[in-house]
Amino acid sequence: MKSVVVVGAQWGDEGKGKVVDYLSGSFDYIARVAGGHNAGHTVIIGKDRFVLQLIPCGILRPQRHAVIGTGVVVDPAALVAEMETLANAGVDVNGRLHISNRAHLIFPYHRELDKAAEIARGANKIGTTSRGIGPAYEDKMARRGLRVCDLLEPELFRKKAAQVVAEKNRLAKGAYGADIDFSHEVEETLKLGEKIRGYICDTAELVNGALDEGKSVLFEGAQGTMLDIDHGTYPFVTSSSATSGGAATGVGVPPTKIRHVLGVSKAYTTRVGGGPFPTEMPDLDAKEVRDRGNEFGAVTGRPRRCGWLDLQVLRYAKMINGIDSLVITKLDVFDTQREIQVCVGYKYKGKALKEMPALAEQYEHVTPEYKTLPGWCVPTYGAKDGERLPKAALEYLGFISDFLQVEIGMISTGPDRDATIVAAGTLLSKWL
Repeated sequence: MKSVVVVGAQWGDEGKGKVVDYLSGSFDYIARVAGGHNAGHTVIIGKDRFVLQLIPCGILRPQRHAVIGTGVVVDPAALVAEMETLANAGVDVNGRLHISNRAHLIFPYHRELDKAAEIARGANKIGTTSRGIGPAYEDKMARRGLRVCDLLEPELFRKKAAQVVAEKNRLAKGAYGADIDFSHEVEETLKLGEKIRGYICDTAELVNGALDEGKSVLFEGAQGTMLDIDHGTYPFVTSSSATSGGAATGVGVPPTKIRHVLGVSKAYTTRVGGGPFPTEMPDLDAKEVRDRGNEFGAVTGRPRRCGWLDLQVLRYAKMINGIDSLVITKLDVFDTQREIQVCVGYKYKGKALKEMPALAEQYEHVTPEYKTLPGWCVPTYGAKDGERLPKAALEYLGFISDFLQVEIGMISTGPDRDATIVAAGTLLSKWL
């Protein structure tokens, strides 16, 4: 496949970083399409652990190009810090990192306003990471945002920034009672801009040109389908498009150039922050899964809410994204589970629900319907060959594949790069 989109099929944190890292060795370009530095993609290579927040993890592969697309919001301080961390680890990004000149910028005032807005919501907190992502996208849509290309013209940038900063100072004081002066941020941002100047380009021209030349591109999404601004559990969502459609707008390629959509799902479900979660486990069960799966945010360290696998969510994600191959991660977390519950549908006020609720409040009245499957109580951690998987684990995977009518193309059995079973869809019938 010359062009593949990797999307999260749940509420994010599905293990996309490892999947993209594993696949990136077979692609020329790896392009990040949305989100900001609130999304941490963890990659473990031997004894080295990398947490990449903005730069696509394909940068860890020699001779591969990493693209930060137009749909990403870029915090210059976070980006420069990440570049320096990679340099200290011996990863050279020169000539391989490309930053869209049309991507919007995150400023410190975005972070401060993000925190203030979250506090003001009180009990109705969304669970934002308070890194300024939402306010940056708000400015983008309100047509008052500053972009990466603005950094290339310092005097013009100063004029534009002065107007925006004056507005933010008034907003901070009037709306949140915070007497903050953001003026000093302009020069600090320009200094950071000089450090990334050599990497800025028209990434739409770059990626389309690469595809036209027969090169391959892997599009890397952020967060997950159920956090999509349009199709997720609104308002408990992110501020960008987390579905496969976001790859076209987030980089600037036509949909006709995207050939394959790979969805990533854990063997169970997790969610960070507030919002609906129909299959959430009781505290004791959730703690066991959280501890075994190390379910804590790679960037924030926040504990994730844990629940049973929700096939209603995955069915919806398959439809919205056009998923034609599924990756199941963290299968090994269920190695000690004697019985596994799988949600096969919802009931709403006693009636079967075929569609996903549009209102977040409707989920309060949703009752998940479960099917109980046997666990395997056999270690699968680090398995690289399907022949090592116990029959009950294969049956669990087969049930997911049959229910969704989608192949399982890859299985992850641990955080290491090589703890991966590939071509699983082709071999499942043989193993079973």
